[in-house]
Amino acid sequence: MNNLIKKHAKSFHWASFFLSKSIFNKCSSLYNFCRTLDDIVDNNKKLEIKKEIFFKFKKDFINKDNNNSIIKEMWSIVDRERISKQVVMDLFDGVQTDLEEKVKINSKKELYIYSYRVAGTVGLMMSKILKVNNREALKGAIDLGIAMQLTNIARDVCEDKERNRQYIKHDFSSIKEIINESQIFYDNAFRSISGIPLKSRFSVIVARRVYRKIGDYILKQKNIDNYNSAGKIYVPVYEKIIQTFLSFFDFIKLLFVKELIYENNTSHNILEKEININERI
Repeated sequence: MNNLIKKHAKSFHWASFFLSKSIFNKCSSLYNFCRTLDDIVDNNKKLEIKKEIFFKFKKDFINKDNNNSIIKEMWSIVDRERISKQVVMDLFDGVQTDLEEKVKINSKKELYIYSYRVAGTVGLMMSKILKVNNREALKGAIDLGIAMQLTNIARDVCEDKERNRQYIKHDFSSIKEIINESQIFYDNAFRSISGIPLKSRFSVIVARRVYRKIGDYILKQKNIDNYNSAGKIYVPVYEKIIQTFLSFFDFIKLLFVKELIYENNTSHNILEKEININERI
């Protein structure tokens, strides 16, 4: 399980060094659940077979099938951390969006809702594992998840095109635009990290910095031809070390946040038209 994070989530694996073993194990179980869902929709099987596997897994989750260790561990987290079942159902809804012959996002509203479902939900569940109780901080956790998903979308345009998925257009101006959109969510999430208990806070600060840096490395490609030939873009180890060092300054800065007031912005207003955020947190 831990090897899955190391193999598939390099930025998160880097940041996980700063978590306690018990917290890391819970995060690993959550990642394993999410990875299972991703693998169902991303494998090369025929669509009907993928749908069959997906809906069986969803049914088994709803029925709390303890014979499936992934589901058993996920329910343990949901019950222990008091995560709303609706948040997990939102995640299923987001993943189900990709179970089509052709996927196309047609508006900013659709993009935000999709990003909330597949990643904002994960940010919210992670925060519950980290023992975040402040409602304003939980809203910020959703923002951080959305920011990271927008980064993923900007990085994976070629890969998604091969799978007949278009979240944004395959041109560099659209990629730049989505990276700029992600910056808004990264910025909104920053003060909310002060709501995370001190023992786990630094890990999230590092994850935010390192993942945000992926966008900078995408922009360094400068045009679509360089982007297309670059392959999957990662943050190199030396840059992760720099961002980890800079995270100490963020950590100190957040110690001076006295009152956490989440500034509801346009993006959350768009989300609220479809999803009751207060009900989820």
